[in-house]
Amino acid sequence: MQGKSLLDIADDGLVCPEVGVWAETKHRLVELYASLFSTGMKGKWDKRAYVELYAGAGYSKVQDTSRVIPGSPLHALGVKHPFDKYVFCEESTEKLDALKVRVKRHAPVANVAYIQGDCDQRVADIIAGIPASSKGNTVLSLCFVDPCDIGIKFDTIRKLSQRRAPMDFVVLLAVYMDAVRNYDRYVSEDSVKVDEFLGSKTWRERWNAAQQKPQPFPQFLATEFARSMESLGYRPAPLHTMKKVKASRPSLYYLAMFSRSERAYKFWDEVLKYSTKQRTLF
Repeated sequence: MQGKSLLDIADDGLVCPEVGVWAETKHRLVELYASLFSTGMKGKWDKRAYVELYAGAGYSKVQDTSRVIPGSPLHALGVKHPFDKYVFCEESTEKLDALKVRVKRHAPVANVAYIQGDCDQRVADIIAGIPASSKGNTVLSLCFVDPCDIGIKFDTIRKLSQRRAPMDFVVLLAVYMDAVRNYDRYVSEDSVKVDEFLGSKTWRERWNAAQQKPQPFPQFLATEFARSMESLGYRPAPLHTMKKVKASRPSLYYLAMFSRSERAYKFWDEVLKYSTKQRTLF
């Protein structure tokens, strides 16, 4: 990446959302997978694309500190072998404008498409921003899905996965910090939040059965999401392949990877090993 080093991050006066200290864990893990992905697939595909559905502002401020840290888009731009195309979607105009300035500062030559709006509503534009794949121009994509709750609609994942070119997903499953807090509302018969998250209207039947074991609701939702991904042709992703991220004692979310390629899971295994070895670092 040509431009200003990520070590030189400082408050630049633009919008800078607050995040918990655990955000650094998430960024490190996604950066490592993106790095392994981009390096491992370099030369095997004509183009590699990186997509973020909730790109943010590029910088964040760690809660209760004065520290400013780079967001996941800047980490992805800074991998050793950068992707050929980046597509960043962000609903907030203010955050997206700030992201553009920061990307220009840190990666001035990167090929970036910016999509302003709700990713569920702008999925067609996101797809249009990814290079088209053909026999003489093969394209492999990595999509990072980083919502603050379980608000991502599975239909968006389905549409992205149905492109001619393959796409891997790293998904933040906010099944602890959101689904537990809003359990009573989400399981009510008139709520469609979980239906849209899982792409299923029959999950309540399986949840009723799961309670007999009993199985915690967050684990059930993560397992169901992986089941939905399997229905799209992705390889199984049992709970032990998901990274649980915690803030001291409370669990926050799972970080899960989904691919149709066995090799991708070897990359992900390396990420999980790294996160275990470097637990004190986080």
